Amino acid sequence: MCSSTNITENLQAAKDLISEAAKEGAELIITPEMTTLLDRRSGQLLKKSRREEEDSSLPIFSDLAKELNINLVIGSMPIKINPEKCVNRAYFIDREGKIKAHYDKIHLFDVELGSGDTYKESNQIQAGEQACLISTAAYNLGLSICYDLRFPELFRELALAGADIISVSAAFTVPTGKAHWHTLLKARAIESACFILASAQEGEHEDGRKTYGHSLIVNPWGEIIAEKTEAGSGFILTELDINLVKETREKLPSLRHRRNFSLHNLWQT
Repeated sequence: MCSSTNITENLQAAKDLISEAAKEGAELIITPEMTTLLDRRSGQLLKKSRREEEDSSLPIFSDLAKELNINLVIGSMPIKINPEKCVNRAYFIDREGKIKAHYDKIHLFDVELGSGDTYKESNQIQAGEQACLISTAAYNLGLSICYDLRFPELFRELALAGADIISVSAAFTVPTGKAHWHTLLKARAIESACFILASAQEGEHEDGRKTYGHSLIVNPWGEIIAEKTEAGSGFILTELDINLVKETREKLPSLRHRRNFSLHNLWQT
């Protein structure tokens, strides 16, 4: 997606893409970070966001999931929790249209990339404190959002808890995307021996942001099995063999070989 500052337009764009993917046979659909609103202008995210019980897009997504008979991950959306802060929250909605779980982004993007390109997510967003793993009849799914990708301990803990798939909903900037996106996603897949489903924002956004795109699906061996390389909105679709997770972990049992250790005084020269 290339989400704008207009919630109504973004909601319609998301609905269209979700419906199209479902018609192509998708059973699990994941949207990018900040699906319904991408607006980093001062105070605008907080001004436009609503509390969960007041947000009009959630019932629409719930009805859509039920209508299409899909499991739906809304990669994230801003949810107001008090007058000063939102959370960057992802939702898992099941085939019956029920919100079964949510995840608040733990790691906030507070960086200076140079040339005046500065991000301070914590100005409007409060960090989450709990990881999220959803169990379905077919797979276990862990949720993550964008900057979380740079923290392998989150992915390791999700894998140790039984994740078969980990979603990465993102709005990676162009410079960081070119430098690190593919490498980080492949590394997280290899380390966790999970499928990684990365859904990304792409393009020049109304708030002045430029995002990298390249939505990817990576298998537990670290191979990219689907990628959206062309510009513009759309989706990628592939079939996942969840048995590959178990097979990979049997071949390379690094999760079982993990050992606790202590760190004492370091050698000094």
